[in-house]
Amino acid sequence: MRLRHARWRCAAPLRALLAALALTLAIVATPQVAAAAPAGARTAGTVSSGWNDYTCKPSAAHPRPVVLSHGTLGNSVDNWLALAPYLTARGYCVFSFDYGQLPGVPFFHGLGPVSESAGQLARYVDKVLAATGAKKVDIVGHSQGGMMPRYYLKFLGGAPKVGSLIAVAPTNHGTTLSGLTKLMDAVPGARNAIGGTAPGLTDQAVGSDFLRRLNEGGDTVPGVHYTVIATRYDEVVTPYTSGFLSGPDVRNVLLQDLCPIDISMHVTIGTIDRVVFHEITNTLDPAHATRSTCASMVS
Repeated sequence: MRLRHARWRCAAPLRALLAALALTLAIVATPQVAAAAPAGARTAGTVSSGWNDYTCKPSAAHPRPVVLSHGTLGNSVDNWLALAPYLTARGYCVFSFDYGQLPGVPFFHGLGPVSESAGQLARYVDKVLAATGAKKVDIVGHSQGGMMPRYYLKFLGGAPKVGSLIAVAPTNHGTTLSGLTKLMDAVPGARNAIGGTAPGLTDQAVGSDFLRRLNEGGDTVPGVHYTVIATRYDEVVTPYTSGFLSGPDVRNVLLQDLCPIDISMHVTIGTIDRVVFHEITNTLDPAHATRSTCASMVS
């Protein structure tokens, strides 16, 4: 009887931790704009909205296609319902893809091992380059989608195929998830249990083996321009400064330095914040950049 009670006492906090992490991520990491989308829009076939059109040929003004990389529990449509049309309206060929799928989880992605997700990105970039005839792409990623491409650039030969990586609220150096990740080590077996079920989560925790390997020897690789855009009010990537990179050809941007009254948190900075959208276009086309300010919210 005592053994059964001991097992229950051990399992109970583990179940609570798993539930807390799942609930927190579901609330803060799933793009809120999805609810406003018509059912027909939530499919991979977004040609009618101007993106994922494989007949699109990059113009001389915008010679590199833009590949969008969604965040944890996001997908190739919902994360980009606002940004993708914003970019296509400005003359860019825009493409998005799903990564990190797990069996039995058809809609929410980004839960598989980050290294495997980077392999999916590598194959997708090759597909976009073949379709468009371009020599390089630019990558815009949100959350895990801003960090994961760095594995592709560093270990999978992606650097010669990418001009810029623009990462919005990325998990570059891991997150404490507002302190929740500490519970993984406080509860015996929790880190292994979560990592075995959804390694895409534990790979992003501060101190993970994956992040140690990714950041060992420097944050960047030669030949790629890096931009990080973070918000002071990020409740998922904590501390928010952990998203910033060090190295040559790096630009770290704090959203509140562009617009002090902008209170975007983790989801909104990557899905609907037009100040961020304006800064993304500045980075994609620096020759025609104009200052991003609070007025960019309505531009």
